[in-house]
Amino acid sequence: MDKLKSDFELNVNYVNNLTEKPSDDILLSLYGFYKQATVGNVNKSRPSLFSMKDRAKWDSWNANKEMSKEEAMQGYINLVKEKNL
Repeated sequence: MDKLKSDFELNVNYVNNLTEKPSDDILLSLYGFYKQATVGNVNKSRPSLFSMKDRAKWDSWNANKEMSKEEAMQGYINLVKEKNL
């Protein structure tokens, strides 16, 4: 777990310091994995249709519902590697 957590944190820092912004789809997927890994299942109600950005972020997070924190960390790491960010 400690190695996974440190790899996850390294990848989060790496993504946060990218000079070129990834696509919105990739960012949403990373957000969903990040929130699931750090918070767990979504803990607030779905935003209204008038808050499109917040709603998309909520949907991405909720797509990982019931995923363990470890699985979410690994999903984040795998996505960074898969997309060559």
